[in-house]
Amino acid sequence: MVTELCEDGAFIMDPLPSSSCHSPLTCLPLRHLPLCVRRQSPPRVMMVRLHCQRLRFIWFVKPASRHFHRDPQLWAPLTLDDFEAINRCEKPLPKSFNFAADVLDQWSQKEKSGERPANPALWWVNGKGDEVKWSFQELGSLSRKAANVLTQPCGLQRGDRVAVILPRIPEWWLINVACMRTGLVFMPGTIQLTRKDILYRLQTSKAKCIVASEEVARSVDSIVSECPNLQTKLLVSPHYWDGWLSFPELLQSASEEHSCVKTGSQEPMAIYFTSGTTGSPKMAQHSQSSLGIGYALCGRYWLDLASSDIMWNMSDTGWIKAAIGSVFSTWLRGACVFVHRMAQFDTDTFLDTLTMYPITTLCSAPTVYRMLVQKDLKRYQFKRLRHCLTGGEPLNPEVLEQWKAQTGLELYEGYGQTEVGIICANRKGQKIKPGSMGKGVEPYDVQIIDENGNILPSGKEGEIALRLESARPFCFFSEYVDNPGKTDATIRRNFYVTGDRGVMDSDGYFWFVGRADDVIISSGYRIGPFEVESALIEHPAVVESAVVSSPDPIRGEVVKAFVVLAAPFKSSNREKLTAELQDHVKNSTAPYKYPRKVEFVQELPKTITGKIKRNVLRDQEWGRA
Repeated sequence: MVTELCEDGAFIMDPLPSSSCHSPLTCLPLRHLPLCVRRQSPPRVMMVRLHCQRLRFIWFVKPASRHFHRDPQLWAPLTLDDFEAINRCEKPLPKSFNFAADVLDQWSQKEKSGERPANPALWWVNGKGDEVKWSFQELGSLSRKAANVLTQPCGLQRGDRVAVILPRIPEWWLINVACMRTGLVFMPGTIQLTRKDILYRLQTSKAKCIVASEEVARSVDSIVSECPNLQTKLLVSPHYWDGWLSFPELLQSASEEHSCVKTGSQEPMAIYFTSGTTGSPKMAQHSQSSLGIGYALCGRYWLDLASSDIMWNMSDTGWIKAAIGSVFSTWLRGACVFVHRMAQFDTDTFLDTLTMYPITTLCSAPTVYRMLVQKDLKRYQFKRLRHCLTGGEPLNPEVLEQWKAQTGLELYEGYGQTEVGIICANRKGQKIKPGSMGKGVEPYDVQIIDENGNILPSGKEGEIALRLESARPFCFFSEYVDNPGKTDATIRRNFYVTGDRGVMDSDGYFWFVGRADDVIISSGYRIGPFEVESALIEHPAVVESAVVSSPDPIRGEVVKAFVVLAAPFKSSNREKLTAELQDHVKNSTAPYKYPRKVEFVQELPKTITGKIKRNVLRDQEWGRA
């Protein structure tokens, strides 16, 4: 049975054989391939060798100046410093903005004029010999062709919503940029979505088009009759599929001439379905500027990117982390986005990739680092790796310490949300406190508040919130589409409330406690599940755990741990192992936090993003399942 590790660490079924890992772009005729594409084919297929410019591993490129795509009387060149000033709210937001025209095309122009070398904007590999390298000029040319595909044979118009369910293949980036050029609303989703998930998304969003790969084509076909708004199905595959338009064929014949629409800064750009721990996913809508400009500071201060960097972000294409690390922050700074198809997560492949390619910056979920530190990392020589980041779930201090001990590199954790981006982070040059999410980042004023919206002093637990001035920050999400009640519920007095609980210490560092509805109150003590889970994972027997409340006749509720065991411990005496784990937690944290109940399970229930569904376990314990 083949499994895959998704962004947040869930192991999931791989529905297709390994041959599906190839990108259809590698199947285009020679005359339609960009200059920097190389395919190594099996002997039965003619080998194609194209002239590729050699990648220079050290790039000395000044940030390109950018020009906003706006009214002639308001036109003025803007630099990266200007974008950062806008992100800080020190300069006004321009009336119109389009990331493709005002950022990507400006890098392309710099390449064309010789002000920067035509180094890769996107560098994609699949571990099977296939490789794609696009400069910004090539990305521009191909994305214009893709824009023509969307607006002509697909018949889409500005403002239409497009569901995009693709794995990590180059076409995902082409469709993304093509939607920017045409003013279409991009709605990404993971290929692990089920038939029911896809039906919900298509019906709720009233999507006019779906762009998908073979992995989900059958599921789409089975529910298309229930989606009256869906007009077009566009397949990214080298194979013909009845009832679908072929993206590779249409791209091949499309014109490279396309005029980018002049989108408003606050015009919708993308919709992300947020999973949460309860209820149906909400549609969080972002604007052209919230994504296109709102991550300028993230690229400088958390990702620490320069135009000479090569960024490998392991996020699945369905999540906001892909937008942060694999599109906006990286390309704002003119750096290279590195992508490995990696349909099946494998630690050896992962580590071999770091040794084979000159990746400078790595971002992945804590689950990946937990797996990596089980290896003898000192045997590996990473070519240029200098900066490692993590996010998406809390990072256990034990993992941070093991990673540094074996690699000599720090792990810089960031904390954020789909709705508002990065909220807290450990920045380069800043002291790291193991277990902390770091300090609040610009442009946000991060505070801990009580249920009435009052700011709490340091050391007091409360809800993590962002203090608002008179106007809503442009880098916020615009709304939960068609759900004003949920949108309004995020505001408490003059604060945006995250729904997460935490503590700020006297140095301004934030510490995650848990979701507001995950906190356990036992005998009057408030217990956050993450601290107990962090203590448990330090024990060699524990691969993963989830901690929830469980009813108790005396204490009201007590801590219960659901534990997935490591292979060598699966045959251990469960009674003795339970006592051993309980003693371990007592010695690792405050004794009252230890799990009075322990249940060993094969796996934990998770959302499609890989987040543990504690609500399912909690309902099970309280008889609400």
